[in-house]
Amino acid sequence: MAIIHRTTLTPTKLELLTAWLPSRPWYPGTDGAPVLSRNGGFRLDDPQGEVGIEFLVVTDVSGGEPVSCLVPLSYRGAPLEGAEEALIGTSEHGVLGRRWIYDGAHDPVLVAELLALLQNRAEPQAQSLSDTPDPTVVVHFDGTGTEVVAGAVPAAVAEGPDGTRVTLEGDRRPTLRVTRVLRPADGPPSDASGHVTAGWRAPDGGELRAVFASLVTTGS
Repeated sequence: MAIIHRTTLTPTKLELLTAWLPSRPWYPGTDGAPVLSRNGGFRLDDPQGEVGIEFLVVTDVSGGEPVSCLVPLSYRGAPLEGAEEALIGTSEHGVLGRRWIYDGAHDPVLVAELLALLQNRAEPQAQSLSDTPDPTVVVHFDGTGTEVVAGAVPAAVAEGPDGTRVTLEGDRRPTLRVTRVLRPADGPPSDASGHVTAGWRAPDGGELRAVFASLVTTGS
């Protein structure tokens, strides 16, 4: 299980994301810099214990209406070869030292564990507590697509206004769809064989839920 350290991160995640978010094609923000807060999420464990995996929800209140975005993050102790474009930035961890922080949709370890979660082979963990499952994260899996092998790695990652699609290696070109702008009214894709829903807090303190990610195995 991942250990959550009560320590500093310099610069902070929000500072890094404030500079990074406006460069994303799915970010619907204003012309100015985002004004961000952390509002929820969960973690997954790397079976090898090397890579930190977090699904972080941040809310931007710089515009007229708050906008909540999902950012899968992977934390590494060394650069990930070939993933320079996915690097959000580096930060100094008070216990672990320098960490390379990536958009996890491009990180094969995070992608493999997200696939495992969508197939009920991984257990979501609380965002800020060590060794604590998060029962509020709910997975719906219809049992199809089990031929998508554990550990399948990204063959292609495409980002657009509707979010991020991670095409995995395999004959049927299975796809992970990662929601980026969270909207409670939006359901999973009609062709999804699995999806995960989770919650976050609105700026007014209300509790919201939406689909965070889905698995499509029809080759779409």
